[in-house]
Amino acid sequence: MIEKTSKDLSQFHLDLERKFGANDYHPLPVVLEKGEGVFVWDVNGKKYYDFLSAYSAVNQGHCHPELVSLIKNQAETLTLTSRAFYNNKLGEYMEFATKLFGFDKLLPMNTGAEGVETSIKLSRKWGYLKKKVDQNQAKIVVCNNNFHGRTTTVISFSTDPGSKDFFGPHTPGFIHIPHGEISALENVFKKDKNIVSFLVEPIQGEAGVNVPEPEYLKKVRSLCSQYNVLMIADEIQTGLGRTGSLLASCGNCTCESFCEQQSTYVRPDILILAKALSGGTYPISAVLCDTEIMEVIQPGQHGSTFGGNPFAASIAKKAIEIIIDERLAQNARVLGEIFRSEMNKYIKSSKIVKLVRGKGLLNAIVIDENHDSQTAWNICLKLRDNGLLAKPTHGNVIRFAPPLVITKDQLFDCINIITSTIKEFEKSI
Repeated sequence: MIEKTSKDLSQFHLDLERKFGANDYHPLPVVLEKGEGVFVWDVNGKKYYDFLSAYSAVNQGHCHPELVSLIKNQAETLTLTSRAFYNNKLGEYMEFATKLFGFDKLLPMNTGAEGVETSIKLSRKWGYLKKKVDQNQAKIVVCNNNFHGRTTTVISFSTDPGSKDFFGPHTPGFIHIPHGEISALENVFKKDKNIVSFLVEPIQGEAGVNVPEPEYLKKVRSLCSQYNVLMIADEIQTGLGRTGSLLASCGNCTCESFCEQQSTYVRPDILILAKALSGGTYPISAVLCDTEIMEVIQPGQHGSTFGGNPFAASIAKKAIEIIIDERLAQNARVLGEIFRSEMNKYIKSSKIVKLVRGKGLLNAIVIDENHDSQTAWNICLKLRDNGLLAKPTHGNVIRFAPPLVITKDQLFDCINIITSTIKEFEKSI
């Protein structure tokens, strides 16, 4: 038995997880117990800026008061019915979300990975019934360095050895191409008539915030239409305000609200949302598409016990409303430009930071060392000591993604923490 005797409560909780939990994560050694807005506090009372936002799930800020109030009320009223019965919240949420994003139908699920699995099933069955692809020959094009979840099917088309090695046999039916290379996409479309869909992240977050050239998604859309292939946009991390528009597929739109008619909007055939769809309060995902695609799924062929429950439906609708009402996408767009501008000023004289890249408030700095270097991890440890929480991805990349409720003054405070921390490392070079 682990006794709670240490003056540092963090170590007590770290020891509990290490003894009784699976070794499936490598967390930064900090134990959090409270959150509000852009801040979190550890069990010892230390306050931090959160610059990860639970991988962009907490766009609305920690414990948003409107979400907390709604959750309390709905939890006391009705939480789960399963889809064996109708409930009075799901239809309202479906109508709101489909009209907002410009689709006919919404299929509710729980996690992002479930949303991806749903899109795979939809596109395969659409391919057989509508495109008349040969039975059991449907293929889906994916990108190298993708991250779409950790289910058995999803890891089958990962290019990360750590995600897929020793978990085989892997699910067949996937073709890999480089992210951002439109010629590679056209080449595979030309060669294979059994391709039913192209699954793509508008920006690859886990791969190190890889941002394609501005016209990439437009060209993808054009090719998918030309070859009768469904375009699936995984906006689990990039959607709901993170990149400076309600969806990353809105391009460089500066509209004050989402509208399907905007000239820069690239409309996918299937849209996957999750993470910030609940404001970080509950697992909620959604797959949106038009009737011609959604109708291939009939009763008993797909679903989940919790997907579409009244608790989740209420939360999701409110979470989206907060992003729109508080103009969080607009805030992300403005502050993201400031962040990259200030970091680029610093990089000019930096010995460690190679570049900054990103869009809106999804950004990353690349440390000028190899993937196996410990420098990025050590910088994150020092950032933690200095009151800011971030995490490396792909070894030498540090992702910075604060809640979208962050203010300009708070952002400059964080930029100062980041640059001053990096300077400490540069002194030793």
